[in-house]
Amino acid sequence: MKILFHQYGSICEPDIISIFEASGIQVVREDAEVTQKSIPAQQRVRMISDYLFNDKFTFVFSINFFPYISDICERFQIPYVCLSVDCPVLELFSESVKNKWNRIFLFDYTQYMRFVSANPDCIFYLPLATNADRWDQVISSMTPEEYDTYTSDISFVGSLYTEKSPLSAKTLPPRLAGYVDGAVEAQLQVYGYNFLEEIITPELTAQLKKTFQDYRNLTSVYPGTDNYTAANYYLAMRAAELERIRTLQALSHDFHVDIYTRSSCKDLTPGSNLRLKGGVSTLTEMPKVFHCSKINLNITIKSIQSGLSLRIWDVLGCGGFLLSNYQTEIPEYFEIGKDLVCYESIEDLKEKAAYYLTHDDIRMEIARNGYEKVKAQHTWAHRISSMMQTILATLS
Repeated sequence: MKILFHQYGSICEPDIISIFEASGIQVVREDAEVTQKSIPAQQRVRMISDYLFNDKFTFVFSINFFPYISDICERFQIPYVCLSVDCPVLELFSESVKNKWNRIFLFDYTQYMRFVSANPDCIFYLPLATNADRWDQVISSMTPEEYDTYTSDISFVGSLYTEKSPLSAKTLPPRLAGYVDGAVEAQLQVYGYNFLEEIITPELTAQLKKTFQDYRNLTSVYPGTDNYTAANYYLAMRAAELERIRTLQALSHDFHVDIYTRSSCKDLTPGSNLRLKGGVSTLTEMPKVFHCSKINLNITIKSIQSGLSLRIWDVLGCGGFLLSNYQTEIPEYFEIGKDLVCYESIEDLKEKAAYYLTHDDIRMEIARNGYEKVKAQHTWAHRISSMMQTILATLS
């Protein structure tokens, strides 16, 4: 079996490729976009088409959905398999999602339920995973000096969304700013449920389109696309920025907190309890932080409405103790309090942080349970095996 793997630089690509190859699948990498982000659309189409003209592939694969690849595969009548690892993925609103040669796998069940009706035989639910074997290799080679370097009471690894939130970089008209601020502040008081899309008005959408010339106007098979974009691309990004900054600042009042990020930290006040440590390499440094931190903090962006972000799987796969906001799908895979711990407010987060920082044996047992469950049931090898079974069943 031979597949064409379109790469664009996703951090998940090396793990997925290694699993395919370990399964005996020949992987041909189409990776021009990794080094040439500004390749014109026509050239991208020609490059994929040339591969399919000149060789025979069982399917084309990519991380996340690319409408133009779907359309090419539809013309060539070859399956296009994609695994979504982000949310939102606005390209899913494309008409191309209806193509019958698609095999689309979505990790957020709420997202899956939104899209499946457009192409029920070709859209599937599949949670994310991790590569525990990779992390084991990195951690087993750590030196005592590295353990000292990466040990933290509480650590956070990831974006603060200061560079990703369109609303933080734009001065909004007063009326629009007032509505946006009110909606975001209300959402920040609610844990475990995203209602932003429900309160978007046509007036708000119209003002956002007027304010942002690059607003994503999508030709969609779904009603309410503008509402989804406004809620999950604009308001949810702003909510993520404020939630992460406020949560980390609040924790640092009582605990030592290390922040590993490449985002701007201008709205954070560093001090004796809060240290800004810059970004870390995903493959070589991040697992060391997860393994050595007493508490790893996960704050899920609101646009991931029910699913488990990649951060959850990776922390557990590194043997780290995880303290995460509650997501409705967590109990389907883990026992809360046994494999990981969830919080439901900043005050709850502080209480649980204080408890687990002073109960080493309990904390370490929970970290060990989470690691063992992930390694036994939730690696990329498990997910790719499940995905391949689904693909082969639909092609038989």
